[in-house]
Order: sequence, then C-alpha cells, then structure tokens
Amino acid sequence: MRPVGAFKAMISMDDGVLMRGAFYVLLAAAATFIVIDMREINKAEAARPGFETVPDVPTFFPPTTAPGVPGAPPVQPSSPEEVLRKPMTFNLVSGGVLYAKGIIDPGAADRFAGEIDARGEYIKSVSLDSPGGSVDDAIAMSKLIREKAIATKVGEKALCASSCPIVFAGGVTRAAEKNAVVGVHQVFNASIESPSPDQAMASAQAITARVARHLDEMGIGAGLWIHALETPPSQLYYLTPAEMLKYRLTTNATEDVGTGAG
Repeated sequence: MRPVGAFKAMISMDDGVLMRGAFYVLLAAAATFIVIDMREINKAEAARPGFETVPDVPTFFPPTTAPGVPGAPPVQPSSPEEVLRKPMTFNLVSGGVLYAKGIIDPGAADRFAGEIDARGEYIKSVSLDSPGGSVDDAIAMSKLIREKAIATKVGEKALCASSCPIVFAGGVTRAAEKNAVVGVHQVFNASIESPSPDQAMASAQAITARVARHLDEMGIGAGLWIHALETPPSQLYYLTPAEMLKYRLTTNATEDVGTGAG
C-alpha cells in the first residue's frame, strides 16, 4: 500500500497535468478561431470608410457605438481613424514627451530606436495613441523603453489597443489618464497567408509564450494576459483604471488614471 503522502502527491501531479492539458486545448481552439476571426475582421475593416491597407499589421479600432452598449469602449477615442491608420509617427514636444501615434507597423521599432539614438537624452516619457500592430515591433519598443528608463502614458481619450499595451508595459512608470481607452485581445501572426490549423496553433502558441514572458519580465500581473486570451481578436477587453492598477499595468495612483472606466 502506498503512503498517504505519495497518494496526495500523485493527485497533485495529475491535477497539474490536467490543467496544462486544458490550457493547450483552449489555446488550440483559440488558434482556430483566430483564423476565422481574421477573415471576418478583414472583411469588416475593408468596408469601413477611409480604409487603408497596411500589410501584415493586425490592429483593432473600437466600434463607433455609444458608450454603455455591450462591447463598446468607455468613451470614443479622440484621434480620427484616418490618423491612427497611418504608420506610427514620433513627435517630441516640450517637457520631454515623445508622442507615438498610429499603427505599430513593421519597422516602427527601428524608427523608434532612431529617435532614441538621436534625442534620447531629452525623452522623459512616451505618450501612446495606437490601435496596435506588429507584436515583434511592440516588444522591441517596450524593451528599449525599459532599458532607457523612460516612462509611458496613455493620454485622455487616447487609444492603446491590441499590441500597444505591450509597449505601454515597458515604462518604468506607467500612467493612464482619465478616459484613456486601453484594450487587449488575443494576439496573432497576420504574416501567414491562409494558415492551416496546425500553423495557426503553432503561431498562436509561440506568440502567446513570447508576450506572456515579456509581460512577466516587465512586472505585469498574469491576470492581464488571461483577459487577452479570453477575448477574440475581433473584440477588445477594455481595462478599467482599477484593473490596470491591479495588474500593475499602471504604477500611479488615481490622480493619474482617473476614477471612471479606463
């Protein structure tokens, strides 16, 4: 007869195996739905006024429904879509604030690094207004921000969605002003044309692991990534100021993040 302690250890081990197995099943299902959702997103985005094609850049713009409707943002972002649809631009203003606005297109990280090399000593914070984009570029920008000990913020009614919160997480201090629109969802690789289910699953697993590891290195709570995994790429999970503080996405108290929905 096995000792009681050994039996409990076996139960604990079985629970761990079951939990890991359930996670991979959910991830595989998410990868399949990502492929379907991306086709629907492309159709919907192409039908929106002012649509511009930026290749291989997954982004998401909040629906233009009134606040309070299920799935709608807490407020409408102030920047026009036609501005946010353009590749990311950088503008350094007084006070050492570098405004980063637009899609995180492939190459945005290189342009950002060029700004840091040219004027890094003057840059104290990066203010984000972006619907997201390239995950690789977002991670590279985030790492450079942390390396250079720069702060990040999302201004009032500015948008920081999809992969943009990855950049936001790099700040040594991080603030979201009142009515900042910060949203997360599943990340995906748009560079694979017509991926098979196996390709989609492998891509989703690899990207999920990279982002989760990076957020952990930045000191962000795991609960944030759970919300992202639970939200299809055709939607956004909008974070409240309380949630941003809880998951350590913001580091400042209520005077910076406001008290309403974020």
